[in-house]
Amino acid sequence: MKRHAFLKTVWATSAASLLFASAASAETLRLSHNTGDTTTWHEAAELFNDLLNEASEGELSVRTFPNSQLAGGDQMRQFEMVGRGAIDLVMTSAINVTPLIPEMAVFSLPYLYDGYDQVDATMNGEPVTLLEEIMDEKGVKVLAWGESGFRELTNSKRPIRSPDDMRGLNMRVAGPMYVDVMDALGANPQQMQWVETISALQQGVVDGQENGIGAVIIPQRIYEVQDYITLWHYSYDPVFLGVSKQRWESFDAETQEMVQQAADQAMAHQLAITRENTAKGVDFLREQGMDITELTPEEIEVFRQATAPAFDIWAERVGPDIVSSFVETIESSKQQ
Repeated sequence: MKRHAFLKTVWATSAASLLFASAASAETLRLSHNTGDTTTWHEAAELFNDLLNEASEGELSVRTFPNSQLAGGDQMRQFEMVGRGAIDLVMTSAINVTPLIPEMAVFSLPYLYDGYDQVDATMNGEPVTLLEEIMDEKGVKVLAWGESGFRELTNSKRPIRSPDDMRGLNMRVAGPMYVDVMDALGANPQQMQWVETISALQQGVVDGQENGIGAVIIPQRIYEVQDYITLWHYSYDPVFLGVSKQRWESFDAETQEMVQQAADQAMAHQLAITRENTAKGVDFLREQGMDITELTPEEIEVFRQATAPAFDIWAERVGPDIVSSFVETIESSKQQ
């Protein structure tokens, strides 16, 4: 009996040691993103974790923190924190990086794009590589791209068909470029963290906002606090998943490949479901009682001319080489 008890003790001790060793070798990465846990951003982050956990057989997982929690609710700080290794991973939109990297505003220049074919031409070619190189220099390796889509305008006051309709509206904006755009349209821009925006709309602190339909407006239930939406397709908003270079370089080649493959799949899914939700989203918003304003090409041209000063200001800040790369790629895509 004593020998049996001794063997049981040895077996239990060995099993506990193996479990401890396994737990010690497992690693959990922390991922921060801007939006709530109902968005396509969050769904992609959770899928990224599932794929990585499965590929690594439990040795590597990702814990997602929505609403910029790891940055104290400040969506602009996330990129900088990943760059210095304080956070492992970030999923954010290009416009949120512009305070640190003005060149990232190129994607969102007003009326740069006419449609998704032009977007895809730049996102799958040389133009996006130029931006990835700049972010790499800031300590963040871009793993993969998704999108919030074209940012559409919502408000609680009135239908918007012309720049004159914008005058006096208090508009929540995400970044400094949009401040200049709203100024050019006669609105009153208020730069505000997304985590504060829903309550600000509810309380009437701001009259409106602009965002992608499939990625943000529907999953964040903006239609519950806004009555009007204008489809003006004025600015495109890409999303990227980036990893701290410090963390990336700590991985061996096999782990890097697993992380890259999981990121590619997760963000491809995010882009696909965002476009799907956007395509059917207008009908959904109409069913929810929103007043839908679809601008004609002539009306869009009026907005294009009105926002041209903001385009010129930010094109200069972005730099002629980068802007030219985007414009030339867009023009080439029109001829295909």
